[in-house]
Amino acid sequence: MEQEALGCPDSPSEKRYFPESLDSSYGEEGVVACDDLELNPFDGLPYSSRYYKLLKEREALPIWKEKYSFMENLLQNQIVIVSGDAKCGKSSQVPQWCAEYCLSIHYQHGGVVCTQAHKQTAVQLALRVADEMDVNIGHEVGYVIPFENCCTSETILRYCTDDMLQREMMSNPFLGSYGAVILDDVHERTIATDVLLGLLKDVLLARPELKLVIHACPLLVSRLRAHYGSVPVVEVRKQRPVQVVHLSGAQEEALETVLRLVFEIHRSGEKGDIAVFLACDQDIEKAYEMVCQEGSNFSPDLGELEVVPLYPKEKCAPFKPDDETERRGPGCQRRVVLTASSGERLIWSDTVQFVIDVGLERRKVYSPRIRASSLLTQPISRSQAETRKQILGSSSSGKLFCLYSEEFASKDMQPLKPAEMQEANLTSMVLFLKRIDIAGLGRCDFMNRPAPESLMQALEDLDYLAALDNDGNLSEFGIIMSEFPLDPQLSKSILASCEFDCVDEMLTIAAMVTAPNCFSHLPRGAEETALTCWKMFLHPEGDHFTLINIYKAYQDTTLNSTSEHCVERWCHDYFLNWAALRTADVIRAELLEIVRRIELPYAEPAFGSRENTLNIKKALLSGYFMQIARDVDGSGNYLMLTHRQVAQLHPLSTYSITKRRPEWVLFHKFSVSDNNYIRISSETSPELFMQLAPQYYFSNLPPSESKDILQQAAQPPSPASPLKEEQRVCERGSEATEHRCALQ
Repeated sequence: MEQEALGCPDSPSEKRYFPESLDSSYGEEGVVACDDLELNPFDGLPYSSRYYKLLKEREALPIWKEKYSFMENLLQNQIVIVSGDAKCGKSSQVPQWCAEYCLSIHYQHGGVVCTQAHKQTAVQLALRVADEMDVNIGHEVGYVIPFENCCTSETILRYCTDDMLQREMMSNPFLGSYGAVILDDVHERTIATDVLLGLLKDVLLARPELKLVIHACPLLVSRLRAHYGSVPVVEVRKQRPVQVVHLSGAQEEALETVLRLVFEIHRSGEKGDIAVFLACDQDIEKAYEMVCQEGSNFSPDLGELEVVPLYPKEKCAPFKPDDETERRGPGCQRRVVLTASSGERLIWSDTVQFVIDVGLERRKVYSPRIRASSLLTQPISRSQAETRKQILGSSSSGKLFCLYSEEFASKDMQPLKPAEMQEANLTSMVLFLKRIDIAGLGRCDFMNRPAPESLMQALEDLDYLAALDNDGNLSEFGIIMSEFPLDPQLSKSILASCEFDCVDEMLTIAAMVTAPNCFSHLPRGAEETALTCWKMFLHPEGDHFTLINIYKAYQDTTLNSTSEHCVERWCHDYFLNWAALRTADVIRAELLEIVRRIELPYAEPAFGSRENTLNIKKALLSGYFMQIARDVDGSGNYLMLTHRQVAQLHPLSTYSITKRRPEWVLFHKFSVSDNNYIRISSETSPELFMQLAPQYYFSNLPPSESKDILQQAAQPPSPASPLKEEQRVCERGSEATEHRCALQ
């Protein structure tokens, strides 16, 4: 019985959700046993047989032994830290215990919310916990992730991404609908989690009845206690024998070493799946092709080698054992999971007996000076390395192959993962903090203070975007911009589109650039076929317009198809990512709802007309005037307007495929890496730039030939020149008509 697992002495024989010391105020209502059937207190229905089956599995989790200790600490303290190894069960069990606590006080302070750093884990944990609690997903237990809400007003326990709880604080700054807040994945140190850790200090002072539970890895506990004071810590340890093998010097040829180890393990005949941690998504793709190609040559006697790529940044299901029985036939002996940094949270299966860790990750580090990110390959932290060790299955001794030396681990690896706040663009965070200041939460006590240079750049960018008034507070524009769950530049473009009568088209662009890449990963040898398919969507005015074409084609196919399978088949035939396009559809619907809720003007769509094309460019430029580049030599070398970085158009850009190089382009993304590509670009002109960019932004640009050209464009025009850009669009009308997608 649960009472025995809690270790509470002299407990009554009937089952209770709390020990006597925890629910004495709850009286006889705390008893959920009845003569015939035991009732679920969360929905009032009898428990199913599956509940008792899952209860036995829950009682076997390492965290279960600490339930009584946790509940005592929760009752007596406002803040509790739970420090446990990976897969100890804290992410699924602690939220349920907090729900039991809220139930015991009749939800007088609200329900429970548990944050996750990744949307995949938020969804999967909600599904699992609803199953364990024997309730319906979307009712008593739900989840909220960007652009997807599976909750009702009656939801007791909700899982959400940390950025969604942060956004909720704009309308509910003191989190009045919750009696307990659980911050999970704190070791990931996302910007949203760090902001919540700072803001909740003031919220807890204003609401003494609110409970805060923080899940942290052991190495982070001391810093959290220094931040919050001497708060109780519930420690969970999951000891298991693990054999660690260090292969020094293997990082230089990581993929070859990974392949060799995978095949040696498979040939050995030892039971168990293999998890491989690589540096980036590109390495996952390469390794996937190589393992599939070489694995097909193995003898059938060894069994099938099934390769499972897990991309942490995409919405994919975790690797778990639930469906192993039906997926594994007699010929399928082993699975190889290929993932990268942050993929640790996606591996839920105890069948993993071998882990191969390259010890490196590719991180985006933002430079406020050049307003661009650099892709850097860096060592992982010792905390990440330890987590990868902990995912090994507990049924027998696991093996961890580290493609680095012990000296590398001690000297080159930092104890903890760097805080994202110290490596990312802070413009969205500063916009949020300015908005929350209106609600009375103006102070945020960060664990790691962001660099002053990054904060100044963020404030400067918001000023350029007209989000701040003369006193540095949010302007009316800024308040409306903060309503959109988008990058501030994209929000500004949507607001500008209201003025230029192209809101419908701008919402489509915003949804498509926010969703994952709509182009599928191409199998080897399919490049030419895919390009032929994609050419029908190309728009001569640039990639933003091509994205509109793709979305309109997807929308038309959806309306004219009899089933989702037909749409999926259409996407497959044209090498488009069906899941990404569905996500874009959901995002667009939510953005449209926001536009209507705040009553912004909404013009009828007019995509394809010359005036509409010019208006879309104006709306884009209103938000992205800081992301302009010029072809300085006519051969495709684009020099950034704000710094001296040179980049090329991405090979899948409309202009790369059609072999046309516009002189001036506006771009959506740029990262300093081996291939300095600018992604999602569309043609613009000096005249449009000078018309729409703030004068003080232009004045602050460094001296350059490009700035001189822009200055000439700003000279007093001749009578005909104000319409130069519009005339250029008109003159190319025949070309546009010839190449534009027939959908228009």
